[in-house]
Amino acid sequence: MPRKTDARARAIATAERLFRIQGYTATGLTQIIEESGAPKGSFYFHFPRGKAQLAEEAIDHYVASRIAVLRDISANTAGDALNFVHRIFATFAAEMIASDFQYGCLMQNLANELPALDAELTKRVARGFVDSTAIVAEHFRGCGFAPARASSTAAALVAAVEGARTIARLERTPAIFEALADVSARRWAAPEG
Repeated sequence: MPRKTDARARAIATAERLFRIQGYTATGLTQIIEESGAPKGSFYFHFPRGKAQLAEEAIDHYVASRIAVLRDISANTAGDALNFVHRIFATFAAEMIASDFQYGCLMQNLANELPALDAELTKRVARGFVDSTAIVAEHFRGCGFAPARASSTAAALVAAVEGARTIARLERTPAIFEALADVSARRWAAPEG
């Protein structure tokens, strides 16, 4: 019976981490292989199409994790748009602090450089944003927002989170998340009228 290893999972986790810190272009296969501790032969066994296939799987893993976080926040703030907005900003601020302000959003990092490099990866990243935004819109609809308002509010909230990550990385402080939570809650979570 063949021996099972976690080389594949380690390679995906390492690629995800490095893409979040450095981006796609600046991250080489040699670095991923070395930092993951995966044997080179094992790497190509798991990812015969190389870096592009690894990036696809890293994107899929990242998007699934992000959606799980958003669903958890939504479930714990059901019917409460104001608390939902605050929890989203607080969660992503805490993630930035935990990474010592090194981690950007994998999708945002790749979106900034992939369109010129790989159309298929670009589509996958775009789908990740669409799927994430849909979870947020679904929550706002559950709070009584009209469908158009839920969609536009969700898109604005996701854009604000992505911009906040960039500013937090530069300033090395979560202050932007706190400022956006206050402003956003007053505007986006207010009742329709």
